[in-house]
Amino acid sequence: MRRQTCLCLIVLLVCSAAGVAQDKRPIVEKPRNIILIGWDGAQRNHVNECLQRGELPALKRLAAEGTMVEIDIKGTTDTKAGWSQILTGYNPQVTGVYSNSRYQPVPKGYSIFERLEEHFGPDKFVTVAVIGKKGHCGEIDGPKKVEIKPGQADAPKRGKKAAAAGEEGKKKAGKGGAARDKQDDQENAPKKPRKAEPGSRIVQEGGKTYRVIPGKPYYNMHSACDLWQFGLMKDQVVGTRAMEMLEKHKDGPFFFFVHFAEVDHSGHRGGENSKPYNDALISNDLWTGKILDKLKELGIYDKTLVYVTADHGFDEGAKHHKNAPYVFLATNDAKVKSAGLRVDVAPTIYDRFGLDGSKFNPPLDGKSLAR
Repeated sequence: MRRQTCLCLIVLLVCSAAGVAQDKRPIVEKPRNIILIGWDGAQRNHVNECLQRGELPALKRLAAEGTMVEIDIKGTTDTKAGWSQILTGYNPQVTGVYSNSRYQPVPKGYSIFERLEEHFGPDKFVTVAVIGKKGHCGEIDGPKKVEIKPGQADAPKRGKKAAAAGEEGKKKAGKGGAARDKQDDQENAPKKPRKAEPGSRIVQEGGKTYRVIPGKPYYNMHSACDLWQFGLMKDQVVGTRAMEMLEKHKDGPFFFFVHFAEVDHSGHRGGENSKPYNDALISNDLWTGKILDKLKELGIYDKTLVYVTADHGFDEGAKHHKNAPYVFLATNDAKVKSAGLRVDVAPTIYDRFGLDGSKFNPPLDGKSLAR
């Protein structure tokens, strides 16, 4: 949106006008559970204006109980770069994920899922990822080398694994490769083939020509999770699945990553200033609110911290996010004290779970916003 406004001031005014300043949540010193909710493509200024109009009650509720701070982005403002940074606390020089077209699998052990499982023990802690997108966030294809035979079009055939990932994609290889969600074995719908894989390159070996395709950023991290599911597309499907998993794992402790995709999709179709983009923000908020209500219904809200953030914004009035470095972090965590960068989200979560990020190897590039 066009008006450049101070996020912190807007949140303060919105909450004060609603008379909720007194509802500040007591600090949760030792949270049992954390949920990270992604509003893919949510531009900070547009979110601000929605808050002013009273269109985002769940986000307002979180800000009233905790805080809402500005998050800026250093690096590429796209999905692969964004979520790789958010889910690791590392810059692309460490992860190898620079953009949607320049990437590799995040090195094994560097993701928030793997580090939490290692810290608490895989049999004593639950990690879940429920993801709206079917491209750029969630795919788990590994590296591959495809021969291009003489006379063949310069485009590799998609492997069976890639073809199996679709709109209702479910990836169930669990801890140690075991099946993860046995009661639901719905297969993935096929993807439409693409002419070339982003980031691929042509090599010559032994007189043959190959296309080398890099593995997706999430290739290593997904296997740490009890459930890794992507390609759900619609907010309703994502939110419903997340609440099913909350019911299943309510005894915790757990870390959930819940990713909503409709804002980004609507922005690419209609532009940042369009009604569909605004409606998608309202939808993200609606399902975020349902998740908060589910936590209260299960009696675990007081033990759970919730963080809402975005991987990138949108260029003003445009259908792209080539230069969209302004997002936000809204949370019921009253310990969060300062604004920060996209790379600071994971260190904040580590800190609140009691992990000493200073001992990580390699050292984290981000810092905790709760200190």
